[in-house]
Amino acid sequence: MCLKGKTIGIAFTGSFCTYAKAFEQLAILAQTDAEIQTIFSNASQSFDSRFGKAEDFIKRAEEITQHPPILTIPDAEPIGPSGCLDLLVILPCTGNTIAKLANGITDSPVLMAAKAHLRNEKPLLLSVSTNDALGMNMKNIGLLMNTKNIYFVPFGQDNPAKKPNSMTARTDLLLPSIVAALNGRQYQPVIQ
Repeated sequence: MCLKGKTIGIAFTGSFCTYAKAFEQLAILAQTDAEIQTIFSNASQSFDSRFGKAEDFIKRAEEITQHPPILTIPDAEPIGPSGCLDLLVILPCTGNTIAKLANGITDSPVLMAAKAHLRNEKPLLLSVSTNDALGMNMKNIGLLMNTKNIYFVPFGQDNPAKKPNSMTARTDLLLPSIVAALNGRQYQPVIQ
């Protein structure tokens, strides 16, 4: 799949358990000839976890994309006036990020990038990863699903027996979801 000539933003938030799959998809995306700009939320650039160190994730993103990531709100804000991205993906998109996005809160580089990007009426693609998708965050997901220029990577329950409210994106469907969003369409079926 060729995305040559397209500039794609990939924004990381704090669902660290999904980073292995997210970075796998980032590497695949890099093979499409798209220009890729990564953005890291405050949590994703500062919290170490059992899944890895923040500085290692930042370094890996730069190695894959050949561009330094955006790490501050002031550095994310020019995404709007410059119109530099054709599409922005929040991968993974945590429940915290979903709630803030649905309620217009812009307190991290990722949320500023999303706000700045949406002002250009270009597609924002969300790759959900949250333990409360079918709980407190269902209303926020519903609001975002009904918002112009916001699309979702198909998602479903990841462990219904032990975490009945938890849902996560099918990151293996990232590329076709990107293509669909660039064409103004939601990749279907969205709930899998």
